[in-house]
Amino acid sequence: MSERAAPFYCPYCGDEDLRPNESGHGAWECASCNRAFQLKFLGLLTRGVQRNDGEGDQI
Repeated sequence: MSERAAPFYCPYCGDEDLRPNESGHGAWECASCNRAFQLKFLGLLTRGVQRNDGEGDQI
Protein backbone atom coordinates (compact mmCIF):
# COMPACT_ATOMS: atom_id res chain seq x y z
CA MET A 1 0.00 0.00 0.00
CA SER A 2 1.70 3.15 -1.15
CA GLU A 3 -1.13 5.60 -0.49
CA ARG A 4 -1.05 7.84 2.54
CA ALA A 5 -3.79 7.01 5.01
CA ALA A 6 -5.47 10.14 6.30
CA PRO A 7 -7.37 10.45 9.58
CA PHE A 8 -10.96 11.68 9.35
CA TYR A 9 -10.95 13.65 12.60
CA CYS A 10 -8.64 14.85 15.37
CA PRO A 11 -8.23 12.26 18.18
CA TYR A 12 -8.20 15.10 20.76
CA CYS A 13 -11.03 17.46 19.82
CA GLY A 14 -12.90 15.57 17.08
CA ASP A 15 -12.65 18.37 14.53
CA GLU A 16 -12.09 17.59 10.83
CA ASP A 17 -9.76 20.50 9.97
CA LEU A 18 -6.56 18.44 9.64
CA ARG A 19 -3.44 19.08 7.58
CA PRO A 20 -0.23 17.08 7.07
CA ASN A 21 2.56 18.22 9.39
CA GLU A 22 6.13 18.87 8.28
CA SER A 23 7.53 16.58 11.01
CA GLY A 24 7.45 13.52 8.80
CA HIS A 25 5.43 10.58 7.55
CA GLY A 26 2.17 10.08 9.44
CA ALA A 27 2.34 13.45 11.20
CA TRP A 28 -0.80 15.61 11.22
CA GLU A 29 -1.86 18.90 12.78
CA CYS A 30 -5.30 20.08 13.84
CA ALA A 31 -6.10 23.72 13.08
CA SER A 32 -8.97 23.69 15.58
CA CYS A 33 -7.16 22.67 18.80
CA ASN A 34 -3.62 23.51 17.60
CA ARG A 35 -2.26 20.03 18.38
CA ALA A 36 0.09 17.87 16.32
CA PHE A 37 -0.03 14.07 16.40
CA GLN A 38 1.42 11.11 14.52
CA LEU A 39 -0.26 7.96 13.22
CA LYS A 40 1.64 4.71 12.92
CA PHE A 41 0.62 1.25 11.69
CA LEU A 42 1.94 -1.31 14.16
CA GLY A 43 1.13 -4.52 12.26
CA LEU A 44 -1.36 -7.35 12.09
CA LEU A 45 -2.42 -9.30 15.16
CA THR A 46 -1.25 -12.90 15.28
CA ARG A 47 -4.52 -14.35 16.60
CA GLY A 48 -6.26 -13.94 13.23
CA VAL A 49 -9.80 -15.19 12.58
CA GLN A 50 -11.20 -18.10 14.60
CA ARG A 51 -14.23 -20.34 13.98
CA ASN A 52 -16.82 -20.75 16.75
CA ASP A 53 -19.14 -23.78 16.21
CA GLY A 54 -19.98 -22.79 12.64
CA GLU A 55 -21.77 -19.60 13.66
CA GLY A 56 -19.49 -17.36 11.63
CA ASP A 57 -16.14 -15.71 12.03
CA GLN A 58 -14.97 -14.10 15.23
CA ILE A 59 -12.05 -11.81 15.66
